[in-house]
Amino acid sequence: MNIQFFAPRFLDIGGGAVTRIAALLARLGVSAPLIVTDPVMVKLGLIRQLTDPLDAAGIGYTVFSQTVPEPIDTVIDAGVALARSTVIDCIIGFGGGSPIDTAKAINILLAAAPGAKLRDFKVPVSADHAAWPLIAVPTTAGTGSEATRFTVITDTETDEKMLIGGLGALPVAALVDYELTLSVPARTTADTGIDAFTHALEAFVSRRAAPISDGYARTALGLIGPHLRRVYQTPDDRAAREAMMLGATLAGLAFSNASVALVHGMSRPIGAHFHVPHGMSNAMLLPAITDYSLNAALPRYAEAARLAGFAPVDAADQSAGAALVAELAAINRDLAVPTPSGFGIDPAQWSARRAVMADQALASGSPANNPAVIRSGGIT
Repeated sequence: MNIQFFAPRFLDIGGGAVTRIAALLARLGVSAPLIVTDPVMVKLGLIRQLTDPLDAAGIGYTVFSQTVPEPIDTVIDAGVALARSTVIDCIIGFGGGSPIDTAKAINILLAAAPGAKLRDFKVPVSADHAAWPLIAVPTTAGTGSEATRFTVITDTETDEKMLIGGLGALPVAALVDYELTLSVPARTTADTGIDAFTHALEAFVSRRAAPISDGYARTALGLIGPHLRRVYQTPDDRAAREAMMLGATLAGLAFSNASVALVHGMSRPIGAHFHVPHGMSNAMLLPAITDYSLNAALPRYAEAARLAGFAPVDAADQSAGAALVAELAAINRDLAVPTPSGFGIDPAQWSARRAVMADQALASGSPANNPAVIRSGGIT
């Protein structure tokens, strides 16, 4: 068996990790960061959780805060322009998955030849080069982007949500501090939490799963499953927040190496065309796709249900698999996940774009990892 495994060089996980940012920069031998974040972090002063320790250490920095919830290529171009106009020697992605994904894409383009576009690097191209050390500081428990070699950016000319992967997108280090999630709104908590669960589940049933990724996925399922409702219903539950944050990072390590599957493949076009938050679009799809895929990998789905606490440890596979599908639907109800029509998507628009969304999903490569594989010529 041949296994390749990719992970950041350094992970600092635990409450208060963000306060150690200056020490991390010193350890990496860098001192002039470009901080990529979002306008809300700046407006509400939440960025000070990162910048106050830098100020105390006398470290100067440049802030790029034009990121948007679903990253787009024009924002990346603006970030690249700012980076080239100032002196930096590293990049810090601070925020949810969008700022971290934006930071990754900026870093990849900074290392590219003049005139290069992000679409030049979408899968199956391998984006293995970055300009500067990248440090990720997530403020949500969900995307796992702090631990992955992927970024997802929308091409504004084609409305395609491009999957870009390679060593250039892998952070050198990450500070994973659950205390940063304590003020996250309920809707974001729900969407990012279901995203993390989807990462763990899809990595576990992926056709590219391997013993190392399985270990991370199993632990992530055991952390996320019992705490997903708790962080939504009781946002100040620190133990639940900590479990979700660790679970999200471990799920990121799992899917960065085993990849995601059909849920993510179909979710990305829905987000690009109808501006549905990524975790929410995953949640819309997860129960139905799990039900569709169940018998193609029943032992795996059943084990996932037991690990997540959705089925008794002694439940038979068929019973545990059915419990998984039922619980995923119940979680969507409990976390107020809308249907596509409930979100406001016009059925006629949905139908009109089905073919192009299907083509974009298949082109991403993720559906090919699903236990029950869908191809343009049929279903296997």
